[in-house]
Amino acid sequence: MSLPNALSIFRMAAVPCLLALAFAQQTALFVLALALALASDVADGWLARRSGCASPLGARLDSWADLLIYAALPLAVWWLWPDWIRAERLAVGIGLVAFAGPAIWGWVKFGRLTSYHTWGAKLSAVVIPAGLALALGLDWPWLFRAAVGLLVLVALEEVAITAVLQHWRSDIPSLLTLLCWRDGRLAFDRGGPDEGLQRSADRGPPG
Repeated sequence: MSLPNALSIFRMAAVPCLLALAFAQQTALFVLALALALASDVADGWLARRSGCASPLGARLDSWADLLIYAALPLAVWWLWPDWIRAERLAVGIGLVAFAGPAIWGWVKFGRLTSYHTWGAKLSAVVIPAGLALALGLDWPWLFRAAVGLLVLVALEEVAITAVLQHWRSDIPSLLTLLCWRDGRLAFDRGGPDEGLQRSADRGPPG
């Protein structure tokens, strides 16, 4: 049990607490708990890279934690700010489809949750909470809507990555990187997280 994996488990454990706080209309405590959960999302990846303990298990735990947090967030926001959800229902609906679609497609193809952690996904993980905070706190919805647009682009990239891959693999920075790996234009680090692949290093990544 490494510290990054413990942080991912903490984030999963925070989900029922977040829902309970939102249902009880404890807005301040909900915002504080959500901020801690999102901060742990940033910290676990940074610690995994710094300590050299990145692993397929860690990637899966991180992805499951993200899925649970972002799946619970719309319900919690609905309980606390129902008028805002009604006003932004189109953007919220598009965001939910963009978030769930790649995960469902990956599960259908590989039988497990995808854990690509692309650069776009990392950027959207920062922009979406910031946009949500500005929309709810200052009534500035423009950044949230822009974040949803970014999430749609990220979803399309992840769908394409799943289509290209022949076997499950975690931690793929971008579709372009995967295509360069496949074509031999970039070196493929066989020391990184990889499961179920029997190819030799000189044959590149799956796909």
